[in-house]
Amino acid sequence: MNNRFVAVTALLLAGLLSLSGQALAQNYDNKTPWGDPDIMGVWSYASLTPLQRPTRLEGKEFYTPEEAAEIYTNTQREPTDRPGDVGSYNYEWFDRGEISADLRTSLIVDPPDGRLPVREEAIARQRAASAYTREHPADSWLNRTNWDRCITYHGVPPISSGYNNSYQIFQNKDFVAIYVEMIHDVRIIPIDGRPQLDDDIRQWNGASRGYWEGNTLVVETANFSDKTRHRYPSSRNTKSIERFTRVSDDMIDYQFTIEDPTVYTQPWTAVRPMPKLDGYIQYEYACHEGNYAMTYILRGARFEEQRAREGNSEN
Repeated sequence: MNNRFVAVTALLLAGLLSLSGQALAQNYDNKTPWGDPDIMGVWSYASLTPLQRPTRLEGKEFYTPEEAAEIYTNTQREPTDRPGDVGSYNYEWFDRGEISADLRTSLIVDPPDGRLPVREEAIARQRAASAYTREHPADSWLNRTNWDRCITYHGVPPISSGYNNSYQIFQNKDFVAIYVEMIHDVRIIPIDGRPQLDDDIRQWNGASRGYWEGNTLVVETANFSDKTRHRYPSSRNTKSIERFTRVSDDMIDYQFTIEDPTVYTQPWTAVRPMPKLDGYIQYEYACHEGNYAMTYILRGARFEEQRAREGNSEN
């Protein structure tokens, strides 16, 4: 009965969102007191849909409602291919979000195969970096990820993960602020026409500049740090273009495009509808205060090194 209910829900949602987000937005006219489209609220970007289409689903753009319902209610998480897989935790604790409104097998819609168009040389660089990480997992805290170090979580825009997949959006005439629940990042996005930062200024989450294109907020982000790590291949040359279009009281039609000619053979685009989370409270993600993992990771590495030295001296 539960699977049947979810399948029916999926059919209704798929029918509702078969219209383009722009067409729906034309019929939705909720404005701020100063006249901009109102996108304020708490919104979820949780999704069981992987960033790129699993290779075993080659040529399959959509699930049937029955297949989607089975995945959503199954006790085993749908297996995915890295990078961009949403894996973590067991299924009872996993933030599944709503069942995929359009039943897609990947968030990526362009290229049509749903796969990241990564250059071969970028793949080689990524493999070399991964090999170094495996050989030097904890020489110091600098070897750990930005997430382990409580600095930030996988750059802008984030990809759905096991928990804390929410945005709280605030806005006034000159700025839009996005409070990201994961590691308490706050993105301050000027919409007053100021230019992008000088190329020498680099930031963990880049520098964002926004503008209104009809009812759509377009946010362009560049100037990422060399140390920024996304959940997809990226570099200091990566640029993201996000589009937020509120299509109803309860939904933002969201998509983003990634450009980086040093990593990809072409730009790629992903879509991810964001439902509103009425009554949802974002609690502080006090990462540094409780980050005992970093202490124990480094302590464990020093213990292993000491044990290796003692073993060698005995030989």
